[in-house]
Amino acid sequence: MPYVIAEPCIGVKDTACVDACPVDAIHPRGDEPGFGAESQLYIHPEDCICCGACVPVCPAAAIFPAEDLTASWSQRNADWYQR
Repeated sequence: MPYVIAEPCIGVKDTACVDACPVDAIHPRGDEPGFGAESQLYIHPEDCICCGACVPVCPAAAIFPAEDLTASWSQRNADWYQR
């Protein structure tokens, strides 16, 4: 199961996790259009390789395995990529 970014990221959007991800599965990056408009970052559920590299660098402790959260958080992350 992929990792998911949850509520503690809202309003924080620290991009340390973006830099730590070896497969570029976390968006929006700070240099991407729309970064300022988003309230949080999102992990692509199909691109995430479940390596966990993002977890220890997240200062908000907002990244969890999908199975540890309600399905709504997984859906929220997946929905961002459907736009």
